[in-house]
Amino acid sequence: MFITFEGIDFCGKSTQVELLKKFFQDQKKEVKLIREPGGTEISEMVRSILLDKKHYHMVMETEIFLFSAARAQLVREKIRPYLNQGIYVISDRFHDSTTAYQGFGRGIDIESVKHINSLAIGETVPDITFFIDITIEEADRRKKLMQNFDPDRIEVSDSSFYERVRAGYLYIADNENRIKVINGMKSIEEIHNDILEEISFLEKKEIR
Repeated sequence: MFITFEGIDFCGKSTQVELLKKFFQDQKKEVKLIREPGGTEISEMVRSILLDKKHYHMVMETEIFLFSAARAQLVREKIRPYLNQGIYVISDRFHDSTTAYQGFGRGIDIESVKHINSLAIGETVPDITFFIDITIEEADRRKKLMQNFDPDRIEVSDSSFYERVRAGYLYIADNENRIKVINGMKSIEEIHNDILEEISFLEKKEIR
């Protein structure tokens, strides 16, 4: 099973990724965690370019192609081989991030984004995607609570950018049945339980 987590920064998805990993491990299932951008030697090098604040002048077209290049490498070098071995793969972000951040956030034509995503991932589409939804105000509140927080090139974006990104995620969720919107304002344990319910439902459907 290929599972992805999405959401604006500080939504808590990375915490839920770790909890789901532990759940599968407790069930004696082999699971691999993937982060985006990154996950391979080449993809990690691309990540360093993308997130470095020195590259503030990077244009949006360069940004989307770099994200997609890192993803294309990750899909073919890690994700597909893992899935072919029957390993559960959990990714902290995937192609929906590009649609939300570069498409809706930056304003790149959505049809162009779809074509770029398709080239990067091919037929490697997640079985299920969890969009952990929080308000922009809650994201700002959580950011302020973080000590010694040093934002990367993307995280320095203003609230209006994140409003567009969140709207993008909600648009994708309305048009993709695999995306499950999870209320990120709940407690960590409640969110985890909501995710497990969706996983259980999907696994039962696969068995049928």
